[in-house]
Amino acid sequence: MPRKKTGRKSQSFLQGAMVLGASMIIVKIMGMIYKILLSNEYGGVGTGLFNSAYALYNPLFMLSTAGFPIAISRMVSESVTKRRYKDVKQIHRISVPIFVIAGCLCFLAMVLGGFIYVKIIYADEAIFALLCLSPTIFFGCLMSIYRGYFEGMRNMVPTAISEIIEAFCKLFLGFTASFLVTKYGMSCYEATGYVFGTKCSSATEAESVIIPIAIGAAIVGISLGSMFGFLFLFIRYKRGGDGITKEEIMQSPPPRESSQTLRIMVRTAIPIGLGSIIMSLADMVDSTLVNIRINHIMETQPDALLNVYGSLIPDYVYMNGTTHTFLYGCYGIALTLMMLITAVTQVFGTSALPSVTAAWTSGNKDQLKKSMETVMRVTTLVTIPSGIGMSVLAEPLLSLIYHGSSVSDEVEIGSKVLTVMGISVIFIATSTPLCSMLQAIGRMDVPLKLFTVGMLIKIVVNFILVGIPAVNIQGANIGSIVCYGFVTVVALFVLCRETKIIPDFVSIFIKPLIAGIICGFAAYFAEIFFDLFFKQTIATILAVITAIIVYIIALFVLKAIKREDVLQMPKGNKIVKILEKRKLIR
Repeated sequence: MPRKKTGRKSQSFLQGAMVLGASMIIVKIMGMIYKILLSNEYGGVGTGLFNSAYALYNPLFMLSTAGFPIAISRMVSESVTKRRYKDVKQIHRISVPIFVIAGCLCFLAMVLGGFIYVKIIYADEAIFALLCLSPTIFFGCLMSIYRGYFEGMRNMVPTAISEIIEAFCKLFLGFTASFLVTKYGMSCYEATGYVFGTKCSSATEAESVIIPIAIGAAIVGISLGSMFGFLFLFIRYKRGGDGITKEEIMQSPPPRESSQTLRIMVRTAIPIGLGSIIMSLADMVDSTLVNIRINHIMETQPDALLNVYGSLIPDYVYMNGTTHTFLYGCYGIALTLMMLITAVTQVFGTSALPSVTAAWTSGNKDQLKKSMETVMRVTTLVTIPSGIGMSVLAEPLLSLIYHGSSVSDEVEIGSKVLTVMGISVIFIATSTPLCSMLQAIGRMDVPLKLFTVGMLIKIVVNFILVGIPAVNIQGANIGSIVCYGFVTVVALFVLCRETKIIPDFVSIFIKPLIAGIICGFAAYFAEIFFDLFFKQTIATILAVITAIIVYIIALFVLKAIKREDVLQMPKGNKIVKILEKRKLIR
């Protein structure tokens, strides 16, 4: 029997990914500008304090949500597929108190735990950033109530808009607040010689006092953004609803018992949540071990580390005992680019989960195979050329982003980090959609097990390699390659075994890899060629454009893009006809 038309807005995998992807591009551009401004203004130390705050925030936020947004998305998608609309409503009602309580508890944990954490990483100044970031956990939990619900309905628009609101507030309110704090602090120093109650003998000393407080002020914008993002989602749900009609509710079978829905939700959420927590611990592992091990090097064999970087580490950083924070900030500068790629593939995972869940629930193996292949193929089409391109153009890309800034030393160190990080991003970004698909088919336990083993591997590798002066912060990159390489390979194996589906590995991995290598060569030689005639900024832009064009041509020559991928895009039928007419797709 054909389904009746509803008032719901829903998208296919690629349509949903494009909605979230478009918002993510806007969000990441704003976020990149925000971090560039902060790095230019406050250098490696400021960036290190900022990233240290997030290193504690990420696992606590994952703990506070504990996989419930993904569980809600999966349960809602499954219930909609089975037309159990009363269950859909019940899922939402039950989720509200869970997130409110979890948000309050983890907010308190970050406030109290922050004072302990800054001692562990030898960065007492990071406490201002940690305290200012803590409200974001509470409002992030409240947003999760609605994001998981709308995503399960395959409506990614509310999530996308709320993310843009967050980014807008972070950029404009956050940087404005940090600017005002800096201006006020320097005016106090010039007038009295004191900055926030501390006597300063020089402008450099005054800046070192101002930086931690200014970074905290910048993070206030993030907390305000999460509050406004929640208010938008709350008003959107109250005024716009979810599109489920009264007729659908009337025809829906009776809902499950509330206790049964709660048990299913918890049983689904716990392994997902634990897996996410362990995955987010990667940032804390990097932050903690990089700071501890480099601080240990500076106490036992400082000359060995200083000889690696020479004059790139400023004298005032060494004199203040913040070399470990400075180098972690350089690592964070490289992370700015890497996180852009991982955020895009996280979008693929978010959009894939309801689509794959629906195909799995309905028992449609052909549709499941198509969905899985599309998710994996689109993921590798993005991750492989991006990772190779970042490695090849590491120094020009960071110089382009931080062009003419006061952080040239940090950029030079960060570019060496990014060269290796480009390889790790391929595995990091690919593992996320694979684990989302495992969750979609009901194997929520597998990502938990994989990330547990992977994180143990990462801890061992990081501890050993970061403690070697010649390797130092690069050890965190090598640890990521080993950790996420293991997760990616095993997750793919388990997914194929559980679904009894063998995807087309040639179109998913081999063709994108060949096209990505061609893209890398094009980027490398184009940079050299254009550098002969233009300034580095223009040469880098032209090299990136050339690499993209060459990559797209290579994809069509290799027939790496398939017909069903394009059909899922907006206006897919028209695009397919054009491409088929030119024999560019099959």
